[in-house]
Amino acid sequence: MKRTILLSLSLLSLALTGAVFNDAQAAPEMEDRSKGLLIAKEAKLRDFGWKDSTADMQMMLRNKQGKTSVRKIHIKSLEMTDDGDKSLTVFDQPRDVKGTAFLSFSHAVDADEQWLYLPALKRVKRISSATKSGPFMGSEFAFEDLASFEVEKYSYQFIKEEKVNGMDSHLVKYTPNYKNSGYKYQLVWLDKQELRAHKIEFYDRKGSLLKTLTANDYQRYLDTYWRPALMSMVNHQTGKSTDLRWKNYQFQVGLAEKDFSKSGLKRAR
Repeated sequence: MKRTILLSLSLLSLALTGAVFNDAQAAPEMEDRSKGLLIAKEAKLRDFGWKDSTADMQMMLRNKQGKTSVRKIHIKSLEMTDDGDKSLTVFDQPRDVKGTAFLSFSHAVDADEQWLYLPALKRVKRISSATKSGPFMGSEFAFEDLASFEVEKYSYQFIKEEKVNGMDSHLVKYTPNYKNSGYKYQLVWLDKQELRAHKIEFYDRKGSLLKTLTANDYQRYLDTYWRPALMSMVNHQTGKSTDLRWKNYQFQVGLAEKDFSKSGLKRAR
């Protein structure tokens, strides 16, 4: 009887020791997740309140051999206070894509809604959730890359402090919570001072490095909101790249939800 009691106590002691050890291992990971989430929330909060904006953008496509093609685009954006943002992207040049329009309604929890108007076909095509990982208009940006950043879309884990572009930065792992993402996770470098994303590495569903996005020449608008003048996406698996050069940013120009309608895509200019 005594031997049985002693054996039971020994097993209980081992179980408690294991639980304490597991809790000790889990504690730093939980702390890193909490810190990653706090950084993401603060970054979102600092970019809140811009209301609406317009901008011109030049998209340069570069193939593996270095041959380039250029497209000129203008973009309208609308900040939503109770959901993800809305955006309208219209191609102005060259002639073969002129009038092509892309409408995106981002959502914090539900699947994003996206539509593409192709003037050659004279019809509006809905982008299904299953194809959001596909390339946008032949670029190295996927449809899912064009949705606004919403905190709820990801789970977070702080990795470490590291310099990027000479600035002390947070390195945070973003893991998509939404279905049909083309990425297993992303590694994001945000500078400590302003929490601007300077570099993002995208890892495919197998966990291999797929693309790297770098953001440069940040400009400040309304004394608060930072936007990069150049965004460069390099696809390490294909050797292709896409540069987005932004200019003529205007904020709080009076846009409303009616300016972002599916029915108006065919008339978008």
